[in-house]
Amino acid sequence: MSAIYENIQKVRSIISAQAAASNRDKAEITLVAVTKTVAPELIQEALAAGVTDIGENKVQEAIAKSTSLGPTAHWHLIGHLQSNKVKAAVQLFDLIHAVDSVKLIEAIDREAGRAGKRQRILIEVNISGEESKYGCAPEHVLEVVKSAGAKNNLQVEGLMTMAPFTDDKKRIQTVFRELRDLKERIAGYQIPNVAMKHLSIGMSHDYEIAIAEGATILRIGTAIFGSR
Repeated sequence: MSAIYENIQKVRSIISAQAAASNRDKAEITLVAVTKTVAPELIQEALAAGVTDIGENKVQEAIAKSTSLGPTAHWHLIGHLQSNKVKAAVQLFDLIHAVDSVKLIEAIDREAGRAGKRQRILIEVNISGEESKYGCAPEHVLEVVKSAGAKNNLQVEGLMTMAPFTDDKKRIQTVFRELRDLKERIAGYQIPNVAMKHLSIGMSHDYEIAIAEGATILRIGTAIFGSR
């Protein structure tokens, strides 16, 4: 049994336990294995252990790995998307997490139309307000969501954020809770082409908190593959 297999089983066990403790169904939580800088042969071990969703930060790295691995997983773009990489991103990724501007929405919609694809996206929100993080400000989210909902080739499926990297669990909890509340408020507007069903929150150091606060997508790298 490989270390990666054992790590995945441990993560899934924690997800199951935390979901039960939060009166949630673990089946509604998707584990995305984050493979930044991880070699294809190690990713293959994760796939063999039952992982079905792969998260990458960079488009070019994902293209190289997907070519090597073949059509064996659902691909998530979880890092910042540059405008000159939009065409390639639309061709590869099932779900683009970090959409944070009207300009980027327009570019993705245009390329999705050319590809004959309805691109699934999440809107990234900078809940913590840290200058080092991407994401639109909370007060601008509704405007961005409405812009995406008005496009013919996009499907908005929820929100994404990154919590501060801190040992302060209360601060992390507050960030996740604010995003969940924002998601619920936006859902109340019933905007066409917008289904607020996903919260992409939680990484290796805070995913138990994220589950308790309603995460439907967990982005786990270190807890599966070890420190980079």
